[in-house]
Amino acid sequence: MAKAIFHKAQRVYVKPVGTHAIIERVVPHWVDGQEEPERITYDVGLGREFTATELDAENSLRAHSTVEEMFAENWRVLRQRNRWYSVEDTAAHPYPGTHPSIVSDEFDWGGWRVSCSEYNRDPSRIEYQARMIANAPDLVRVCKRLVQTWQREPDCFPEELENAVRRASLILRHVYGVSEQPELVAD
Repeated sequence: MAKAIFHKAQRVYVKPVGTHAIIERVVPHWVDGQEEPERITYDVGLGREFTATELDAENSLRAHSTVEEMFAENWRVLRQRNRWYSVEDTAAHPYPGTHPSIVSDEFDWGGWRVSCSEYNRDPSRIEYQARMIANAPDLVRVCKRLVQTWQREPDCFPEELENAVRRASLILRHVYGVSEQPELVAD
């Protein structure tokens, strides 16, 4: 369940746009049968609604010194209650009565969700996917460090690791959206 982080008439910094704005409306998104809204967005008069992760309170604005610091993500698996099936109905699941979702910000929302019915088809596969997604930021950091080390000291790497470095370079180019031809070519 979501709680409002900002309030109407509060001045905020809108990160995707790179400008300050005033919150005109707090927009809760309700789900039937719930006491609190599922998520909350904010209308700041810029043509679309923004989530709390896209906004910064004016008094807590922080300048990111590096791109790495800005993208230092801490994703984690959060267990959601299965609203359609009881614990008894899901006794064979890895975590009976719940299903995973990945949260990608400090307010425990944003990220990846799976429906209960999809989870019921193959719980083990969905649990595996949740663990993979939650660890993706760390895997990107490992790839980045591997490529940077190889670029500084290519002679330190055995020949059999060069293919792994090439693959890590291609993965990083895809993650960061680099569209030009890669310098390192995969086999």
